[in-house]
Amino acid sequence: MGTAILTGISGQDGSYLAEQLREDGHRVVGLLREGRTPCVVLDSVEYAEWDFMDVSALTALLSKLRPSEFYNFAAFSTGAGMYDDPVGIGELNGIAVARMLQAVLGADVTIRFCQASSSEMFGDPVTSPQDELTPFRPCSPYAAAKLFAHAVVQGYRARHGVFACSAILYNHESPRRGRAFVTRKIADAVARIRAGVDHELRLGNLDAKRDWGYAPDYVRALRLMLAHQDADDYVVATGQLHSVREFCELAFSHAGLDYRDWVRENTTDLRQDRRGPIVGDATKARRILGWRPSTDFGALVRLMVDASIASLANKGSMS
Repeated sequence: MGTAILTGISGQDGSYLAEQLREDGHRVVGLLREGRTPCVVLDSVEYAEWDFMDVSALTALLSKLRPSEFYNFAAFSTGAGMYDDPVGIGELNGIAVARMLQAVLGADVTIRFCQASSSEMFGDPVTSPQDELTPFRPCSPYAAAKLFAHAVVQGYRARHGVFACSAILYNHESPRRGRAFVTRKIADAVARIRAGVDHELRLGNLDAKRDWGYAPDYVRALRLMLAHQDADDYVVATGQLHSVREFCELAFSHAGLDYRDWVRENTTDLRQDRRGPIVGDATKARRILGWRPSTDFGALVRLMVDASIASLANKGSMS
């Protein structure tokens, strides 16, 4: 089935994609930043190092490994940190992608490349829902760096004939979501409150709305993009908006609790989001790739809560 290289393999998306690829018989190589060790060692996955700076070193590595596919998930993450360290964000989220594509061009132009792009590029969108033709209006260093990478992907595709795609990913969650993200905070809080460990959850704007999907569904879309005969860019989204309040209500009720008894809106942390609705139109992905999400919002919330409850119980049994 060939070799696939993945950056960001220790993260939510990279780990799910690695598992899907291994199940289908691919050789998977996780590309780590030089001197780093994987946060989680995945079964039957190999690892290689690159400093994310030296194009010639990556070219040599690609020539040695001879991958058929290259997926890039390496990036500083979103959230409050998208405004921190703009230079570092620009390097990793933006310029490093140009180095990857230059290495592909130097090693083997038939390598198929997929960039994990972001709905943050739309910033304060001019229209909702957003599709592939909606103008980009980035509002943060994170979004600007992602837009640079997105443009580089399009440039290498058009000018050099590289099979390069961008997946414009909207919010996607799972039990592997980082603990700093609101969905994981809520799921973990439900487990701890249910167990009597915590007695309240403080959040910012409960009425903030997002287009939330399930991470394994979204990485499957990237695979479909590289399996298609033509390289292109696709919005990957559910097309549905849900509020943090709705997430809380479903999460707590799944554990037999009323969120109003436990959740407090922390006005000191309240960040007013005056942007237009960030909601995606994945019509193109459905029509051309046959992609559809398999897990709806309610099922996503329930599986995250169940995973947090099981994780807490497992920790308790080990202590």
